[in-house]
Amino acid sequence: MNPLNHVAIIMDGNGRWGLKNKNSRNAGHKAGLNTVEKVIKETIKNKIKFLTLYAFSTENWKRPKKEVNFLFNLLENFLKSRIDDLNKKKIKLKIIGVKNFSKNLNNLLNASEKKTVKNKKLQINLALNYGSKFELLNAFKELKKNRKTINEKNIEKYLQTTNIPDPDLLIRTGNTKRLSNFLLWQLAYSEIFFEKKLWPDFTEKDYNKIIKKFKNTKRNYGRI
Repeated sequence: MNPLNHVAIIMDGNGRWGLKNKNSRNAGHKAGLNTVEKVIKETIKNKIKFLTLYAFSTENWKRPKKEVNFLFNLLENFLKSRIDDLNKKKIKLKIIGVKNFSKNLNNLLNASEKKTVKNKKLQINLALNYGSKFELLNAFKELKKNRKTINEKNIEKYLQTTNIPDPDLLIRTGNTKRLSNFLLWQLAYSEIFFEKKLWPDFTEKDYNKIIKKFKNTKRNYGRI
């Protein structure tokens, strides 16, 4: 059976779920938080050490301002109410992406990272204002600035995921089959599972079913 150390998830379908069930995209984003809680719990149960969640991309700024503001308020409330509990459960929070949010949210993100920095049961990488193309371009700029040789090892030193193992498994919900500028370098050899269900409908049973399939998948890495 394949070892599973790192799961990455594109949590797609919140807005569509909200429109379908509550006539409100924001209601879907709120419902999606319940799924996040369930997945965190199951990740710990399965003794997986890294979980990366794609929460807000560099392209998501194109959404209506009211929706963007709602998302960030939801995130602020979640961190204020849940960070102590995450800390008690020995969960480390790391933000990948560019922190150019409001002063309050930036301070809250920094404080949450600082509070949980020594925890080792599970590391949650929250991708916020994250775009893989920007990350790669920035890595090459840093290589040039520091006059480093261009090779895999040096590129990975300047990625936002430095010291984080590449995902073994990527799950995307919402019946959409694309990577959407997410971890393009890091996902080179990840097993990818596209799930039809919208994120708020994704259950513990669905998650464990995918984990079981992953563990029984033959991984060749270019070999026969």
